[in-house]
Amino acid sequence: MMKDLKEFIISFVGLKEAKHQFQYHIGKKFFKSFQYDDFSDAALKVDLAFEKKSTMLELQFNIKGTVEVACDVTNELFNQKIEISFPLLVKFGNEYNDENDEILIIPHREFQLDVSQFIYEMIVLAAPIKRVHPGIEDGTLDSDVLKKLEEYKIEKYTSKDIDPRWNKLKDIVIDK
Repeated sequence: MMKDLKEFIISFVGLKEAKHQFQYHIGKKFFKSFQYDDFSDAALKVDLAFEKKSTMLELQFNIKGTVEVACDVTNELFNQKIEISFPLLVKFGNEYNDENDEILIIPHREFQLDVSQFIYEMIVLAAPIKRVHPGIEDGTLDSDVLKKLEEYKIEKYTSKDIDPRWNKLKDIVIDK
């Protein structure tokens, strides 16, 4: 466990059976702890509703903010909005089991829960795979790369543009 992430460890043994609120601010340093460098920067707020019950823990993560990423088309940096809500049920069992996405089983002897991995995974999975600068879609981005791509843009061909010599091939009948 990285000492940078100790604030994400919740000692639930000392907590009363009730709802508790935790808040975290996620920046670039958080992702560096996981050696993840797809985000140039990050400004995210995590609100965690943590309810301790006699036999289980109920967690509700709400994450809002932006991550700075490079556009896949122009390589220009832009802020990608991230907004996720994710429930997690923590039950107690004989051994650790995280095979189910929404139910985590931890050993009875555990007294704390590290939520950093869940937050990290949720944010990374919420970021779109294809990252396109919003200025490309609305036409407001002024980029040299975009201008160069426009120069090399291939126009779509219509059936009128096809070389007439190829039309004879359509008349060939192939026996089956």
